[in-house]
Amino acid sequence: MSAAMDRVLKALSLEEEDKPFDMPDLPGFCSNEKNKLSLVGRMLNPECQKMSTLIWRMPGKWSKEGKCRGVALSQERFQFFFDHEHDLLDVLEKGVHTFNEWALAIERWVEEPPDDYLQFISLWVRISNIPINYYTKEAIMALGDLVGEVKEFIFDPTKPQTQPYQRVLVKFNVANSLKMSRVINIKGAKPVTIHYNYERIQKRCFTCFRLNHEQSRCPLVVKRRKDEAFARRQAISKELELKKVVLHEDDPLYGILTEDQVGTGAVTGKPKIVKEVLDEMRQYLMLATDEDRIIREERVRSSVAARWSKTLCCSVLF
Repeated sequence: MSAAMDRVLKALSLEEEDKPFDMPDLPGFCSNEKNKLSLVGRMLNPECQKMSTLIWRMPGKWSKEGKCRGVALSQERFQFFFDHEHDLLDVLEKGVHTFNEWALAIERWVEEPPDDYLQFISLWVRISNIPINYYTKEAIMALGDLVGEVKEFIFDPTKPQTQPYQRVLVKFNVANSLKMSRVINIKGAKPVTIHYNYERIQKRCFTCFRLNHEQSRCPLVVKRRKDEAFARRQAISKELELKKVVLHEDDPLYGILTEDQVGTGAVTGKPKIVKEVLDEMRQYLMLATDEDRIIREERVRSSVAARWSKTLCCSVLF
């Protein structure tokens, strides 16, 4: 190796590039002050939500055009900066938001986000078919907790109730499925099915009821399709095995036994006569002389016919 090449290789050392970069702790580098008036969000179904369109359209959907601007942080995450606190709070207090009919997880910016940041959304849930003897605050909150942690509950037993449901605001984990109903056991009475309806939720998977994929992409649907495809392949393979020819023209058993006698059983999927027995029959016929060939062939036919008759009788009996 030449000295010049050696110098080039030494110059390509990656040690310096591997060193972490220390961000200067100086004014102008950190944007925390600007971030204080911002919301951070995450698209729950990025395959059906285009980031560039979201950035342009959400201010109009919020009726905040000219009052906020959006920035794409990644393929899933975004940030909206507001000019005024009341506009930010107005958006945040409306609860769950959607784009292209799929939900968004949105929270106020924090300097050090927790591990579950953007993992929860606030959902107003309507609970119906509540048992008449359990129309109490404690019972209704317990039913709401089955969906998520109840954060707000509007219930006043002293006032008229004009709707056949009760509303609770829950902190819902977007990794979970939306429960549409729940069977409740009541002491001394029949079980009751409670129903849940979620306000402002539009699209969801109608197989697993999660918010992060369409039904066609649901893991349960995909698994079922794979299982069905595997079953079809197995059936085709079994059908081909049944049609597989065992006796060829050069086989000593050709013309003596039939494919129905030596092929694969349609029910068992196994050979009607195992290979070892067939090989013994072939060997038996190959050792025949001209004088005893006919006798040996008839013995083979008779033994297989007898076995075949016995098998048929057993199948009828059982």
